[in-house]
Amino acid sequence: MATPLESLIAAGTKVWLDSIDPELVARNRALGATGATSNPIIIGDLIKTGRFDTHLAQFLRDGLSDYDIAWRITDMLVSQAQQVFRPVWESTHGNNGYVSFELDPLLEDPERNIPEAERTRQYVILGKKWSSGQKNRMIKVPATPAGIAALEELAAAGVTLNVTLVFSDRQYIAARDAIWRGAQRRPSLESFKSVYSIFVSRLDVYTEQHVPELSPKAQGLVGIVNAKRIWRMNQKLWADKKLPLQQEMIFASTGTKKPEDPPWKYVEAFAGSDIETNPPATNDQVQATGRAITRQVDQMPPAEVLDEIDRIVDMKKLEETLMSEGIKKFADPQKALLKLIAEKRQALDGAPAGAKGAKPKSAASR
Repeated sequence: MATPLESLIAAGTKVWLDSIDPELVARNRALGATGATSNPIIIGDLIKTGRFDTHLAQFLRDGLSDYDIAWRITDMLVSQAQQVFRPVWESTHGNNGYVSFELDPLLEDPERNIPEAERTRQYVILGKKWSSGQKNRMIKVPATPAGIAALEELAAAGVTLNVTLVFSDRQYIAARDAIWRGAQRRPSLESFKSVYSIFVSRLDVYTEQHVPELSPKAQGLVGIVNAKRIWRMNQKLWADKKLPLQQEMIFASTGTKKPEDPPWKYVEAFAGSDIETNPPATNDQVQATGRAITRQVDQMPPAEVLDEIDRIVDMKKLEETLMSEGIKKFADPQKALLKLIAEKRQALDGAPAGAKGAKPKSAASR
């Protein structure tokens, strides 16, 4: 009898891990995971374990700043995960087996107030830098105005892209169209691959807080409905392009936020197509249920629920609120990572915390 994750994969879903912890990568690869993603919270949590103090100590001896150490250890851990999934990338000819590398979140830090054009320029420079020579690495760019403005140039340069912080069809369309324009500037579309990370559970947290007038039948389904509609748009757009590789949605933020919600709520909802990036705990909880998971990605709630959501939920306001929150959640973990490295510096070599923590004036100068 197939396990829940085996049945999810058999239904047509690619399962990627929302972690690059080497131990979790190995365990989830054995369960069928075929890719992974990283972010500063994941990196910080790994540093806190002390398992990478030897590497940190070496980076300190090399004279690296806290800022450079953050990126050196991120690059190291992403590269290690890439090695685990490289056979998948090879066997699928580049359609699967990727690990996502998130570009500098501090570019979007409101406190730094970097002009949009400069942020776009830096995304292009950093995307090219961190993707160079990395066959199964995806470069993660946020669906902010500056991030979207960088996508065409990155795609044209052959960078494999994961557009993150997508909450609305407006963001998805802008990102998708920019990437497609860039892809068509390539000499060949043979290795063209892109994914679009649509966040799910955050929408349901938003409606619970800001749209309490939704009926019990509709409350908790806005994230699922929104993501499935965008998935349908994506399916339709690429259907006639006849590309060698799939251009896919990543269903992200699939861990439940309410204790009363079953852990499989979002995992099952999108079963049957494209990619899910599930937190390790969600995979473990789903696996423990023993449930058989079948295709549900193309099944929608009843028409009256859809009508209610369309009538009551202001998607423009939802996007604005979640993007504002998302940018803060994007930048703050990177600041926390730098603070953690400064504290590690003091603990490991006795230097004052932050002694070498000043970040360069330009992220591109790293």
